[in-house]
Amino acid sequence: MTATPTAPTSAVADTGDLMTGPFAWYRSLSKPGRRAFFGAFGGYGMDAYDFQVLPLGLTAIAAYFHLSKGQSGLLTTVTLVVSAVGGVLAGLLIDRIGRSRTMMITIGTYALFTALCGFASSYPMLLTFRALQGLGFGGEWAAGAVLVAEYASARYRGRTVAFVQASWAVGWGLAVIVGTLSLDHLSGGLAWRVLFWTGALPGLMLLFLRRGVKDAPTAPATQASQQTKTPRVPVSAVFHGRLGRITLFATLMATGVQGGYYTIATWLPTYLKEERHLTIVGTGSYLALLIGGAFLGYLCGGYVSDGLGRRKAIGLFGILSGLILFSYIHIPAADNHVLLVLGFPLGFCFSAIFSGFGSYLAELYPRDVRGTGQSLTYNVGRAVGAFFPTAVGFEAGSKGLGDALVYGTVGYALAVLALFGLPETRRIALA
Repeated sequence: MTATPTAPTSAVADTGDLMTGPFAWYRSLSKPGRRAFFGAFGGYGMDAYDFQVLPLGLTAIAAYFHLSKGQSGLLTTVTLVVSAVGGVLAGLLIDRIGRSRTMMITIGTYALFTALCGFASSYPMLLTFRALQGLGFGGEWAAGAVLVAEYASARYRGRTVAFVQASWAVGWGLAVIVGTLSLDHLSGGLAWRVLFWTGALPGLMLLFLRRGVKDAPTAPATQASQQTKTPRVPVSAVFHGRLGRITLFATLMATGVQGGYYTIATWLPTYLKEERHLTIVGTGSYLALLIGGAFLGYLCGGYVSDGLGRRKAIGLFGILSGLILFSYIHIPAADNHVLLVLGFPLGFCFSAIFSGFGSYLAELYPRDVRGTGQSLTYNVGRAVGAFFPTAVGFEAGSKGLGDALVYGTVGYALAVLALFGLPETRRIALA
């Protein structure tokens, strides 16, 4: 007989209800919880940096290796598809060796193979290194999100994990700065390599993580059950009964959101250069406004998620993201100033939708399979959503890149529909 998932109970003392103010979420964290927060923040920020160096250098890479748009899109797709494998493996490790140790393994993996991409001498070699980078890329987010979610107060969990998500915009912004300087001052054949070589920087995060980031303590009731050797919930539980339904719809939701996001993240720099005819510096300024909106979106989305609830917040930002993206790609060619202004709300909405993800997926599963469930749904969704950028690349050959970007709106529509199969979990306690 298999163990039945139990109702979540609090893993740490929840003092959040006793604190008020805009940063009560941070003050409610224990000292170990704050260390975990900064570890996850840094790890996810550098995760973003290592991913974004590819889209930023994609035009130079395509010119160097004489790639078609389909081959260029495949570089992103293979990263995201393999990240599903890495994410599932990391999910198993999260539930067996712990959250913080798994985070260290994933950071080391993606840092190593990002740096090796800079030494690629052929397209197949670059494709291989990029695929292996996906192994670490896929697992880091889930490990950090579960780690912080279990330290956070139930009242403020949405915004606490959202601040971790905001580090993606920080890493993205850093990549744009380095990319703009490299591409503007170095030859194309060297600039994209420098971008990848700087991807070794996340290895420094391991020094911090080794020094004091620990998993959240389990609740007394959980400790007692472990001492009496109560059977663990089997990993297969995420595919059966109520959890099976949750896994299906959470995966569809993750597929839609990430399909929309990676369509934009992969092709927007190329779209601005080739179809809007912007210079490297001009593209950087447009992306700066987009990233500024993204950073605020991550932060504000967490407050909206705690206020409206997880489902309403994700649904709201999904609808807005789809509508704004559709408008963005249909702005007349002469109105680049309008394009510049619209970049801010686009960045805000497609990032705010992610703010509730970390807390929502953590709340949907019991502790014994939380890492598996969260990492599986997020990363399988990422892998399926990865085919959106490739579809855009092949479609762009006949329709043009602007028209092909409409695939992103399809992704957001799928995410909104998937929410009808998922429960609301706001303020649920975690075990």
